[in-house]
Amino acid sequence: EVAAAHPELLDLDEAVEDTVRLQTLAADLLLLARLDAGERPAEGRVALDALVQEHVAQRVADPHPVRVGALEPGEVRGSAGQLSRVLANLLDNAQRHAASQVSVAVRREGDGLALSVQDDGEGVSERERERIFERFVRLDAARSRDEGGAGLGLAIARDVAERHGGSLRVEGPTGDGARFVLRLPLADG
Repeated sequence: EVAAAHPELLDLDEAVEDTVRLQTLAADLLLLARLDAGERPAEGRVALDALVQEHVAQRVADPHPVRVGALEPGEVRGSAGQLSRVLANLLDNAQRHAASQVSVAVRREGDGLALSVQDDGEGVSERERERIFERFVRLDAARSRDEGGAGLGLAIARDVAERHGGSLRVEGPTGDGARFVLRLPLADG
């Protein structure tokens, strides 16, 4: 009734953005509930280099260009969907905090692979490096809830990494961007 009486108040673009935001939040909460219930990742083989190429090809509308560094081949065991979600969350986070660009790479490290996503923003202080992986944590308290996410993306990413036998850490000196590194064991390692 309000929309019919005051069509000038109806902003369809904003309504679509809000709907997408709520859909993403619901999907995040559902994934966390499944992870909390002990759901094991599917036992497939995932080529991280191909996963990166697929994501970068789909992100042409991002505000900052994504530079692809070395993409060393290798496969890990687990859920392609969950690992795709981790990469999407890391790229979304990097886009949110980058000054001008984001980079992504996959390198072999011993008997595993290291997928790194780096931005050229302010970085993360030493004292906040573990806190950012807690649920509903956003470091910029002054930032409006209309901007960015709900503070679940990095918590989900770390939880998925650990359930795949890996780890997720943030590295780099404060003021020189943030570099998130996902380390996973090779499928044949």
